[in-house]
Formats: sequence, structure tokens, C-alpha cells
Amino acid sequence: MAARMPLRMADRSKRPPGEALVDLRRRLALLSPRDPARTEVIERAADAYGVSIWTIYRALRELTRPKSVRRSDHGSTRAVPVAKMERYAEIIAALKIRTSNKKGRHLSTARAIRLLEEDGVETPEGLVRVPAGLLKRATVDRILCASGLDYARVTRPIAAVRFQAKRSNELWQFDMSPSDLKQVEAPLWVEQGRGKPTLMLFSVVDDRSGVVYDEYRCVYGEDAESALRFLFNAMAPKPEAELPFQGIPTAIYMDNGPVSRSKVFQSVMGSLGVRVLTHLPPSQAERRTAARAKGKVERPFRTIKDADSVDPDHPFRSIAITDSGDSDHATRLA
Repeated sequence: MAARMPLRMADRSKRPPGEALVDLRRRLALLSPRDPARTEVIERAADAYGVSIWTIYRALRELTRPKSVRRSDHGSTRAVPVAKMERYAEIIAALKIRTSNKKGRHLSTARAIRLLEEDGVETPEGLVRVPAGLLKRATVDRILCASGLDYARVTRPIAAVRFQAKRSNELWQFDMSPSDLKQVEAPLWVEQGRGKPTLMLFSVVDDRSGVVYDEYRCVYGEDAESALRFLFNAMAPKPEAELPFQGIPTAIYMDNGPVSRSKVFQSVMGSLGVRVLTHLPPSQAERRTAARAKGKVERPFRTIKDADSVDPDHPFRSIAITDSGDSDHATRLA
């Protein structure tokens, strides 16, 4: 076998032009992956351009590799380490939130930087003071926006996520509302001196199946006794085969009214192992927009409620009136 011609000293600073690499890849594509002629073609190209064969291989690998148009350290500052810069950004974001008023005005980024440079900020880790001229307003604003600590996103209300029960009787939504059926005869058990009782619609909705159980009751306001009597009927087995609503729920969601605040109601629900969840208004520390819980429970049975007050011959008209002999008047709907 004839000896190969010695290669010239490779110049690592040189690289073959792009057109030559494209032509070299085309010639290599015509050969099989294990063809010995591939090595000869690479050696000839390296000898022609005065580079090593490893430079040719590296140039072929990087020929179709996408190259970023930005620097490798894009997004990070060279004057301050990344961890320390993020810590400064968190402090500046906290200063903006703590100095905001009801009109949305707050401390600017430039003023917060001057405050860090001149006086410093006391944190749980100690006093934090920045050397003068180290932080720039544009850099701090970019870090705040990239990390999600800008004022617009920090003060944005949290998205509401609706709870969805995975099984029946995991959550009941309970509500009491005055009925639209205004004209009813006065019951015999009206107490003298207390005025006219209010006809209210007591309703529970199973969050999983959407089954509704309703009762009309004449009550003197929302009291715990009437609510407990209604919930007892809702949990008890029903004589109607087409109404399978029964059982003890895991939790009950209701308005934060006099019933949920009643010690008797809370004691009975605690004895049954039922959690009472109430809709609480937002506190000053929270930024969540408050929503009314009343409409969530009324929406499923609004059709029954309106139809019962308009059409007396509606198929959902009440079929049974139970006279308990006390101060309430219950009407159970099929």
C-alpha cells in the first residue's frame, strides 16, 4: 500500500467556506456510511484548506445547526450575579406594592433604586443597601418583567377555579331565598304578634350530579331550626322512587348568613361529620374579587321556582304538603 502524502500543518483559526462544506456534504451523501473513501475525501478537503480533519468534521456538524442571534449571556447582567439581581428585584417589587394607594399610584423604579442606594431596606435577612450606580432602571424593569414581578401582574386578581366534586354527596350547595309565589293563604300556626311569615324556598344541589331537592317553608327569617329540619328531610330516604336524593354529604357550601354562624347548626353538622364551607368576603391582604355565592345555588332550580309561580298546572307543581304542626310549612317537590 502506498504511503499517504504528509498533511501540512493545520491552521485551527481557518474554517472552510460554506459553499465548500455544502459541496463536501453532497459528495459524502453519495457514499455509504462505512465506505473507506469517506475518510479520503475528508483528508483531501482538510489538506486543501489547511485545517485538521477534526475541523472539517466539526464544521460539517455545525453547518445546519441553528445559531442564536443573541449573546449566550442574554437576559443576565454582568455587573451583578443572577441570584443577587433577583433578590434586588424582589425588594423593589415589594416596595412598589407596600407604597401603593387606593388609586393605584406607587413608588417608581428609579425612586426605589435611590432608596436602596441612599437609605437601604430592612429585610428579615438584615439591612440591604446597594452601591451607588450599580442598578439601572431599564435593567431592573427588564428583570421585573421577565420574572413576573412587575406591578401589573403582581396586583392582578387570582383566577377563580371552580370546585368540581368527583362523586355524589361530596359537596352540597345550600341556599334559602324568598319565593316568587307571593299570594298564599295564611297558615293556621301563624304566631300572633310576630307579623306575617315569609314563604321561602329551601334548596340543596348536589355538585356532582346536579340533582336538586327543594321545599317551601313559611318561616320568620333564616333560622337554624328550619334549616336543620330541611336538611334532615334532604338526607332522609325519599318515598318517591324517581327522587334518589339522600345521604349525608361530606361538605355543605352556603352563604355566610345567620344559619352558618349559628352554634347549634355548627354543632349538629360537626356531629354528623359535615364540613360547613361559607363564602367569605375578601380581606385587605387578598386581591381576589368577591363573587356572590347566592346565584350559584339558585341557578339550577330557577326554572322550577319561576314555573311554580307562573303556571299552576306545571308538571313540577308541588305534589305533597306536609303539615308538621309547628311554625313551618313544608312543600316537597317531585
